[in-house]
Amino acid sequence: MKFRKEKDVIGWVDVPAEAYAGSFTTRAGKNFRISGIKAPPEFRKALGMIKKAAALTNQELGELEPKLAKAIIKAADEFIDGKFDDEFILDVFQAGAGTPFNMNVNEILANRANEILGGKGKKGTYSPVTPNNHVNWGQSSNDVIPTAIRIAALLSIANLADETGKLSQSLFQKAREFSDIIKIGRTHLQDAVPIRLGQEFEAYGSAISRCTLHIQSSFFELNELGIGGTALGTGITAHPKYMKLMVKTLMKVTGLKHLRPTQSAMELTHGMNAFTIASGSLKVLANDLVRIANDLKLLVSGPVGGISEITIPEAEPGSSIMPGKINPSVPECVTMVGFQVVGNDTTINYGVQASQLELNVMTPLIMHNLLSSIELLTNGCRMFRSQCIDGIKADKKRCRELLEKSLCLATCLSPYLGYKVTAELVKEALKKDKTLVQEVLDQKFMTGKELAAVLSLSRLTSPSLTDK
Repeated sequence: MKFRKEKDVIGWVDVPAEAYAGSFTTRAGKNFRISGIKAPPEFRKALGMIKKAAALTNQELGELEPKLAKAIIKAADEFIDGKFDDEFILDVFQAGAGTPFNMNVNEILANRANEILGGKGKKGTYSPVTPNNHVNWGQSSNDVIPTAIRIAALLSIANLADETGKLSQSLFQKAREFSDIIKIGRTHLQDAVPIRLGQEFEAYGSAISRCTLHIQSSFFELNELGIGGTALGTGITAHPKYMKLMVKTLMKVTGLKHLRPTQSAMELTHGMNAFTIASGSLKVLANDLVRIANDLKLLVSGPVGGISEITIPEAEPGSSIMPGKINPSVPECVTMVGFQVVGNDTTINYGVQASQLELNVMTPLIMHNLLSSIELLTNGCRMFRSQCIDGIKADKKRCRELLEKSLCLATCLSPYLGYKVTAELVKEALKKDKTLVQEVLDQKFMTGKELAAVLSLSRLTSPSLTDK
């Protein structure tokens, strides 16, 4: 490989001769070989959009020559389209505040802009466009990176909301499909009172639907941008009209209609609570997904030695040693996704509280975990719906069999026979290995007709007046 020499404030750096990235990126790439995890595409695109919007804004304010601005804008469009993905490869664990990320894109766009302008010099000469004085004009890593995280999250969350919406609708569809199937409802994992299988799935659908609204509400706060605050939020080196015009331009570039300039850029430079709130809503969804997945694993347990009231699609063989065994693989994977998101949320919380004085330097860590959670949940919800929920079937015979053998009809009889008498009947039925219904009939407390009326589907699973 051939190299070129670039000089920075520390000294000379050998940079791959044909690379658009420069000395800063090269140093960062050598220094921070930690995880091999690169920034996700949404973050890269957001950075490119910010640089494009900055060039447009600075041109309109007279801070940047139109010729240079147009070259930077064209280079930024190429960057957004992924032309330089192989040069935006820095580890997400890097120098604080994401300065390497910011300089990576600054160097790429500067070298490409000079090519566009017909520059015949080698890459790295940075003439006439420079990474700092032109591409980064009116900006700092300290306002660019938090803004890029917000934009990337807002652009990503639409896909998650779409998937949670589809998942909740799938659960509601199952609720309608299972609306007339009565079964045992359980508390403390013990038989409790009758419930319709459809009611269980309606509750699941309602929970996911509520999560969608909570996420959309929480992420709306990310529309507040501190771009233009530059280094500390004071706006040093930025044009007085830069912030408002920059946000307006970003709305056009990103297609996000609710972006707004903050009233306190200094707060947004070090105060990252909006990410805590956004991540918290993702954790709520993760918790509900884990809860639903765990319930399905119980309901499908068996097929002989467990509850086995439902069946789910067979995703794969379940054992390398036990022939014919099938496991609830998809719900198990959903549970793993949920646990990882909860872990990401904890990391984000630590990153947010790590702000010191005028800056939070943990933004790369926050970015990585927040966008990772969105991706995990988006893919997890899609898999859960398409490979599990849509294919769930009810075993009506099994539901009826377990219900009739259980003693959970006792609560329905209590208003007519009294709590103490019903409790004694339960004990007798257990002792004699009989159903509660048979014990009531044998002891002539009620007739078959009376029992049929009291134990109707509507009375067992919804509010009703006591038949006097």
